[in-house]
Amino acid sequence: MAKEKKNLSKEPLLEVINLKKHFDLGGHGAKKKILTAVDGVTFSIYKGETFGLVGESGCGKTTTGRTIIRLYKPTDGQVIFEGVDLSTLNEKEMFPYRKKIQMIFQDPYASLNTRMTVTDIIGEGIDTHHLYEGEERQNRIFELLEVVGLKREHASRYPHEFSGGQRQRIGIARALAINPDLIICDEPISALDVSIQAQVVNMLEDLQKEFNLTYLFIAHDLSMVRHISDRIGVMYLGKLMEISESDELYDNPLHPYTQSLLSAIPIPDPRSSIRDKRIILQGDVGNPINPKPGCRFASRCQYAQDKCREVDPELIEIKPGHFTACHFVKEINNI
Repeated sequence: MAKEKKNLSKEPLLEVINLKKHFDLGGHGAKKKILTAVDGVTFSIYKGETFGLVGESGCGKTTTGRTIIRLYKPTDGQVIFEGVDLSTLNEKEMFPYRKKIQMIFQDPYASLNTRMTVTDIIGEGIDTHHLYEGEERQNRIFELLEVVGLKREHASRYPHEFSGGQRQRIGIARALAINPDLIICDEPISALDVSIQAQVVNMLEDLQKEFNLTYLFIAHDLSMVRHISDRIGVMYLGKLMEISESDELYDNPLHPYTQSLLSAIPIPDPRSSIRDKRIILQGDVGNPINPKPGCRFASRCQYAQDKCREVDPELIEIKPGHFTACHFVKEINNI
């Protein structure tokens, strides 16, 4: 079933240009170790859109989100939000943009202060940005709790008194409290029971419509990402392998890594599973510490040639709106 098209703005709300985040692991000279968690990522997100970012664990998805919101300082590149390059701002200059960009964290328990009541957790951002006071502040907190499907009496309780799904709703209410424009959803459902995941995703979609929100949705559940995302970027070892509209990516994946990822999605119909070809990757996963030249996926790609091991492919537009980083993508897909 095709995803309903949105009337998106033609101007991007967020532009990520050649973003890099490297971590110095120590050592000197030839023994110096640099972890290239994010290494030259470029994409844009339009107002009102949900941009999905997928890939296996350790590929740099979460680091990308944390670097965009400046929980990590970028090593290089630009993060342009509403025309302003956030990567060049100091903490004082960054403060107004903290209100416009919020984050929902993966672990709904670890991200909530266990010594604070729900009122204090949701109200912290309100107090920091001086948005509401007194009765107006408390009414705002009650309103947010009801918006995310909780009750007013929950306001005086502590995080340990809630289920995982309820705690994530508190985290969502906290993100909404200061009326952001962009919310970075860092695997917001991966720590939840399967029975709760759909409820939270449907709620996020309803909130997006109600408050005109824009999402960067980071996840590894490919089926859920297709459901919620308008466009999707596929990451592998700090690099973007492919970007496309959601249905186009799932129906016509071009990069060998994307093809292998999608072939691993479980299919409820056992007869379909028999007919569909599962792509089993061979070779070793590349090392993000002092990586070798060339394509990061070359060590596992069945189509890799000498050029792939020597030259890093650029992310280029193969079809309208469909970008792929592969030297031989046209030959592989007979384009």
